[in-house]
Amino acid sequence: MLYNCVMVYEKIVKAKFLCRPNRFVAKVLIKNEAESGSFENNSGNLAEETVHVKNTGRCRELLQSGVTVYLEDFINSPQLARRKYRYSLVAVEKPNDLASGKTILVNMDSLAPNKVINEALKSGSLILPGLKSLAKIVPECQHKDSRFDFFVQDEAGQKAFIEVKGVTLENNGHATFPDAPTLRGIKHLNGLKESLNEGYKAYTIFVVQMHGIIDFAPDYIIHPDFAAALKQAKNAGVEVLCYGCTVTPDTIQLNIEDRIPVLV
Repeated sequence: MLYNCVMVYEKIVKAKFLCRPNRFVAKVLIKNEAESGSFENNSGNLAEETVHVKNTGRCRELLQSGVTVYLEDFINSPQLARRKYRYSLVAVEKPNDLASGKTILVNMDSLAPNKVINEALKSGSLILPGLKSLAKIVPECQHKDSRFDFFVQDEAGQKAFIEVKGVTLENNGHATFPDAPTLRGIKHLNGLKESLNEGYKAYTIFVVQMHGIIDFAPDYIIHPDFAAALKQAKNAGVEVLCYGCTVTPDTIQLNIEDRIPVLV
């Protein structure tokens, strides 16, 4: 559910991460609902559950054995009858290297960035450089051999394509993307770059799914070809934007005022 660039999860359950057998599921420990007391002090009353992971990226630096995770519980949802698993993993506590003993809460829902950007565009709170107020917003728009996250047109008739990427990789306050090689990401950047020659404007928006980030850069070590493609796209005129988010166990809010410097 969305409220003014805030995505709200209806019911959240705290759990302890065990392992990830494959990229779609994880095994966690959940406290018995009948038990009282703190989660940490009831290790003998925890049940193992298999849950859906709402992010197919590697996320190895996040999903470490024993970390605290937060699950969306669909027990009271009409969707439950169509789901294989009752729970979906949506957020994780990550140790904060900049503040000993503290953690960063990272949203891992790969659908969340598109949802909060869509709401920001519709509400007019996100103003894209070079465009006036938007008159048309079309999600999931096919253009030639690329499928972009959004097609938009402003009140002056200027048309543009937008590609959104969620970012969960962070090191000492510096966010990077991707966390695994992405040929699809390179294809999107090349498609955006080519659309400029047809008179469109083009934007790629990186949504960092956590708070307190100093800057953002493509990950030259994990995928140097993506980093090179992003630099080429930016030099060609593709606008590269990055925003942070405020994350709680049951919400993620896009912070339009938290525009993060992009180092390309």
